[in-house]
Amino acid sequence: MNGNDFEYLSKIKYPSDLKSLNKAQLEKLCEEIRLKLVETVSKNGGHLSPNLGVVELTVMLHYCFNTPKDSIVWDVGHQSYTHKMLTGRFDEIDTIRQKDGLSGFPKRLESKYDDFNAGHSSTSISAAYGIARAKALKGDQSHTVAVIGDGSLTGGMAYEGLNNAGRFKKNFIVVLNDNKMSISKNVGAMARYLASVRVKPWYIRFKRRVEHILLKTPLIGRPIKHFLHGSKSRIKNLIYKNTLFDFLGFTYLGPIDGHDLDELKNAFTAAKQINSPVLIHVVTKKGKGYQPAESNPGEFHGIGKFDIETGEVISQKKGFSAFFGDCICKLAENDKKICGITAAMTLGTGLLRFSKEYKERFFDVGIAEEHAVTFACGLASKGMHPIFAVYSTFLQRSFDQLLHDASMQKLHIVLAVDRAGIVGDDGETHQGIYDVPMLNAIPETTIFSPCYFDELERSLFTAVYMCEGLVSVRYPRGGELYKPEDFSLSSIDFSIYGDEKADVLLVTYGRLFSHACKAREILNKQGIKLSILKLCRIKPIDPKAVDYACAFDKVFFFEEGVKAGGVAESFEDILVQKGFDGIYDIKAIDETYVQQQSIDQALEELGLSSDKMADFIAKSLDDDRNSQ
Repeated sequence: MNGNDFEYLSKIKYPSDLKSLNKAQLEKLCEEIRLKLVETVSKNGGHLSPNLGVVELTVMLHYCFNTPKDSIVWDVGHQSYTHKMLTGRFDEIDTIRQKDGLSGFPKRLESKYDDFNAGHSSTSISAAYGIARAKALKGDQSHTVAVIGDGSLTGGMAYEGLNNAGRFKKNFIVVLNDNKMSISKNVGAMARYLASVRVKPWYIRFKRRVEHILLKTPLIGRPIKHFLHGSKSRIKNLIYKNTLFDFLGFTYLGPIDGHDLDELKNAFTAAKQINSPVLIHVVTKKGKGYQPAESNPGEFHGIGKFDIETGEVISQKKGFSAFFGDCICKLAENDKKICGITAAMTLGTGLLRFSKEYKERFFDVGIAEEHAVTFACGLASKGMHPIFAVYSTFLQRSFDQLLHDASMQKLHIVLAVDRAGIVGDDGETHQGIYDVPMLNAIPETTIFSPCYFDELERSLFTAVYMCEGLVSVRYPRGGELYKPEDFSLSSIDFSIYGDEKADVLLVTYGRLFSHACKAREILNKQGIKLSILKLCRIKPIDPKAVDYACAFDKVFFFEEGVKAGGVAESFEDILVQKGFDGIYDIKAIDETYVQQQSIDQALEELGLSSDKMADFIAKSLDDDRNSQ
């Protein structure tokens, strides 16, 4: 379908255009939005079920509030596709998550309607509270709305925000989008608590009716209302468990049907009239309107290209995440001390099978990476073997716990760091290029970075049984890449591949080894002999690997990660200490954020593809010859 096929959606250029539509037209608009969401994500991949679940919610937010004067802050932001279509970006929605296209998350530089960048969870309340405070300081009476999912509410930062914002006596609204899911099914006390609130919506209606009647009762009505209001805690505890949000200073409204336009309108209108913090509890269905996503919202949370008719994902080869899942199950089969931990990413990290076969040793802690690390430390302190599977980009959130709770106490925990390196179309907020410098800074940490499945299995076994303290095994998104037929892993520490009497040495680790092997073939055709030093254990670096590099006059290090504090700089430092007097050149990610694009496009742009590696080395050698 093209843009003109959408009768209402194609005509929405600004949120103010919504206000001229009646209820029937708004309902038709919601149908069109869902069609466009399914069509777009089926081609580009992306977050489908979260976006399908918030269509009516998003439409009524923009219908009831005056954006961009009123501010809407989206938590995580992966559910903002409808928001983008309603704020002047419908004509560009087909470019979402593509190179130079719309971001899959809110971006302030992209639109004045995007009030705060997002990508990681549990940030919306703190950010929105800051925005609201800034407005108040400037005399701005407009509203500020934070939209947060019940999954994000499992993150501790959300409560830090609620705790502070509850004291604010201005126009501040939190919309809790309760779909009973984050990525994997929600777990824990908060999920149970919200479930208990959902089944008792009669309390709010009862309270409103009683107050309405009392206010219309001559003489005695108002005093009785004030008496009841003064005794509300005792009375509410008798007939209904007072909500956590009331205790934090919020007026609680809900639960509201998040797919009923009238209910949403009434709730938002009421909230705007309350001059104190308000929390609106909205219940939605993740994946609504597209049966495959409704039936399997976890799989369709973040999904690649798929067939709209069948809902089947276009075939992809087995990836590192799935292989890791097999490896940890194999370990657990023979070792009852093995524990698997995830922060709401059972599916994404490949732990689904483990969660079913070893339920008593599987722990989904919710979106709480900090807690996950310290929890793992507690397990380790009593002799268990905890393995925390986490995306590189989310591991960043637990630096203090890794340093203070794991490393300083010399507790043995293993980090299975998924999506290490460039991740592609999720863009700058999700690139896995910071975990190495972060872990490199922590004393006595061991880091493995395998390139192939067999190396991952061997690294994981070594990390669990042959290492001490904090250990990380990091592996990339996707599956195995090119592997020369004559290559074999000689050591879990490092391997040497290529010509014995080579002109130059290329040093690398992780999946870049595959690109380095192709670069070597290109250079061989140009008469340049290349030896490759492949590191698998990147911290601590094996002294023998450095000794090998010292024999070369020219050493190139290619790193799929941040240069500052990375492996290349560590390797160079050791080389110099050993008296290396040759030329050493680093190609890594330096002082930039890697924007959304395919992995191959990003590697090409960063000079880390096989062609770019070969060009870089050939040009450097040519420059040397010309300067002599």
